[in-house]
Amino acid sequence: MPLEHYYTIIAYQSGGYWLVTVWIRSTLLNPSPSRFLSSPSVVKSRYLGTQPGFLFWIILHLSDDSIRSSRLIFSMATSSLPPKPLSRPPAASDLSPNHPAANTADEDDYEEYIPVAKRRAMEAQKLLQRSKPLAPTSAPSTNPNTTNPTPTVPPDPINLPPPPSAKPSLLVQASQLKLAEPEITLTEQLVQQEKEMLEHLSDRKTLMSVRELAKGITYTDSMQTGWKPPLHIRQMPRSHADLLRRQWHILVEGDDVPPPIKNFKDMRFPEPILKKLKEKGIVQPTPIQVQGLPVILSGRDMIGIAFTGSGKTLVFVLPLIMVALQEEIMMPIVPGEGPFGLIVCPSRELARQTYDVIELFLSPLRECGYPEIRPLLCIGGVDMRTQLETVKKGVHIVVATPGRLKDLLAKKRMNLNNCRYLTLDEADRLVDLGFEDDIREVFDHFKAQRQTLLFSATMPKKIQNFAKSALVKPVTVNVGRAGAANLDVIQEVEYVKQEAKIVYLLECLQKTPPPVLIFCENKADVDDIHEYLLLKGVEAVAIHGGKDQEDREYAIASFKSGKKDVLVATDVASKGLDFPDIQHVINYDMPAEIENYVHRIGRTGRCGKTGIATTFINKNQTETTLLDLKHLLQEAKQRIPPVLAELNDPMEEDEEAITNASGVKGCAYCGGLGHRIKDCPKLEHQKSMAIAGSRRDYFGSGGYRGEI
Repeated sequence: MPLEHYYTIIAYQSGGYWLVTVWIRSTLLNPSPSRFLSSPSVVKSRYLGTQPGFLFWIILHLSDDSIRSSRLIFSMATSSLPPKPLSRPPAASDLSPNHPAANTADEDDYEEYIPVAKRRAMEAQKLLQRSKPLAPTSAPSTNPNTTNPTPTVPPDPINLPPPPSAKPSLLVQASQLKLAEPEITLTEQLVQQEKEMLEHLSDRKTLMSVRELAKGITYTDSMQTGWKPPLHIRQMPRSHADLLRRQWHILVEGDDVPPPIKNFKDMRFPEPILKKLKEKGIVQPTPIQVQGLPVILSGRDMIGIAFTGSGKTLVFVLPLIMVALQEEIMMPIVPGEGPFGLIVCPSRELARQTYDVIELFLSPLRECGYPEIRPLLCIGGVDMRTQLETVKKGVHIVVATPGRLKDLLAKKRMNLNNCRYLTLDEADRLVDLGFEDDIREVFDHFKAQRQTLLFSATMPKKIQNFAKSALVKPVTVNVGRAGAANLDVIQEVEYVKQEAKIVYLLECLQKTPPPVLIFCENKADVDDIHEYLLLKGVEAVAIHGGKDQEDREYAIASFKSGKKDVLVATDVASKGLDFPDIQHVINYDMPAEIENYVHRIGRTGRCGKTGIATTFINKNQTETTLLDLKHLLQEAKQRIPPVLAELNDPMEEDEEAITNASGVKGCAYCGGLGHRIKDCPKLEHQKSMAIAGSRRDYFGSGGYRGEI
């Protein structure tokens, strides 16, 4: 049976560089290559380039099952090739009429299948030949004595250099980069992960007004004030200032930090204020006052962190009185103008307490003939008309809660055009309690630069990073670790079953004489305990967010005056309220956030006095909360109950290494020492709340369903 075979030949001839397809017809089933090549016919040819020599390579594909390959080198007469090099492949008309390929259209269109790998290799060889052209043909010798020039042997096309490797994929490049990177330890990996999480949390808008953000207004210099410390303070060497800070356990961050001042007289307060301080028994400033007062009096923005009961209120109240006094002396205020300074507090009770402190120091100034300074308490639950009357006269200082302040500003009953002094007391609580948007709206009403101060006992790293975006060359003054418990408080933790709590409460009340403060997580427990204590004959009052403002003020006033022995409250009474005579604080429920626990026990042990804090725990608390409590007790060198000591603590092994690498002890989000930010329950809760709040109400499409 006749067999037809086609062979592709790469031919090198003295006239050029050819690609030839040979057609062979044979009657042998398995003919030898020599018989195949006995009578070849040129079917197609293509001129490829200039190359001297006369050499053929034939790649022979046999038709048996094993598909063997062989290469033969042989000579062939030049008559088998077209007489001249062609710049194009010959058409069918160029071939002889008797040629098989010229007679059959199917045979003319036939193209041998070339495997993909071989096709790529051929294309690579073509590219290589284009980029690296072969050596030019030597010019014919003009010497008459030379008759037969020796032809140059072309390079072996099979042994040509390998084609350039293809560009690696992105996946390969990524794996190569990972291999090239230095090995990262598990600790470094955790630190990098926490850093990315903190940066992601700090992506929120900065605490700046819309006008400043829109126009790109940034302030580079701090506010200028007329205050100057005595000459010996200004000339104090930096080494001496650092020594004083180490003695007082003060940590500062910032540029050009003013030196600390050890007494109130060198701070150049008016004589009536100094006398009032002595009357109150405040003879020497506390550590936060030693460094904080010079910083604020110099006009610098500041973040103040100190444990509860350390005198943070005086740090921002006294400079505010000095600012208002200076403005009033330079240019008296006119009706409807003001304020010059603003203090924002998270709760009405704390705002009331701060207002009372301001009034305490303004009264001796009025008695001594100083210009009148009018403060305003701007809180909810009180008739707005009385507040507006003070605003119409002109107000110097405003102490406010975010809701009522936003309401007055929105109704244009008050403006902040002249305000140059802003304090956020318990700043981290303001953000956590959901007042962040309200504070941003307040910032929109500022028309010029202001001095911004933030104070709290618990200021996690994420709040500090968030606040620094709005401050100008801020100074951070830290007395102790942010979120640390007051060392003057003896902390006792007891395991009490849920059903036995209210009975055991009476036993705990007998540990110390009254007054005693009891904290609960929810309003229902406050009312139940209040009723139980009244039935047992205990003089008790209660306070929570669901009570009227009159009842809340009566409860605080009667408890402070000593008319009532026990105050039962939610966390509304845990932020900043000062109860100097309290010796005992009872946590009926262990709060879910360790920050609330620090604020609660900080209601006792104030002003250098010692207090006791008793906390009830049981199986209702999560393990993360109990681990935070355990670490807090260890830091304060308190006795750890067996229930907490038996807990499996994952932080024990790598805690020190991670802390040294990251510079943050514990969680950077909530301040808890028993976990890191990746395991923070507070962060997870806020994320879930944000997801739940962003869900669309598919039922509220209209009608009464849309109003629910």
